[in-house]
Amino acid sequence: MTVSTAETAKKPGRTASDACYSLGEEIANAVTHGVAALLSIAGLCVLVAFAANYSGSAKVVTAVSIFGASMVLLYTASTLYHAIPNINAKRVLQILDHAMIYVLIAGSYTPFCLITLKGWVGIALCIAVWTIAVVGVSLQKILLKRSDWINCVLYLAMGWLVVLAFDPLVTALPEGGLWLLVAGGIAYSVGVIFYIWEKLPYGHAIWHVFVFLGTALQFFSVLLYVIPGVLDTGAA
Repeated sequence: MTVSTAETAKKPGRTASDACYSLGEEIANAVTHGVAALLSIAGLCVLVAFAANYSGSAKVVTAVSIFGASMVLLYTASTLYHAIPNINAKRVLQILDHAMIYVLIAGSYTPFCLITLKGWVGIALCIAVWTIAVVGVSLQKILLKRSDWINCVLYLAMGWLVVLAFDPLVTALPEGGLWLLVAGGIAYSVGVIFYIWEKLPYGHAIWHVFVFLGTALQFFSVLLYVIPGVLDTGAA
């Protein structure tokens, strides 16, 4: 990527008058989520293997596969968006990048909704988050032309929608898994500070780190507590 090309890469969702990423920033943006994409592929394989070993249930394997696939999709889209210098490609990849955030959030909910919560509460929450995700993805081209604040608000609202089912989740999910889940949500939320801190050098890359930290914490909640919990709850 040349410096001139990197300078045309506008920060996601900002207007044309906003500052651009430097070449160094764009490299950092691509590398942080490039590493995350590779780890997500490995994580998907681990989740599927553990789910098959613990339950053999198609529902459990499918739920964790959706979570794992959503990780791969988001981090791959983000890496491509920041790594490819062609400005026309960037416009398309920017839409895909932001759209996949909705997919990751909904994908992260899926194992907790279908395996841990079960019943109508889990199904209702799962339908709700995936409905928001579909709407967010469908409107992404319009939202990016208006304001990135709309996306940020929707991301945070969607992420913390879990509080509506917090009581049954506390009952069904072991304490360690609950702490990992909440810590992941906090990491995502703190990361937004760096996302909107436009004047901070490498702020977007720092946000990337917090996003992957949130994903990793919730990944281990699923791996260490949700999947093994199948044996205790009979969720399969």
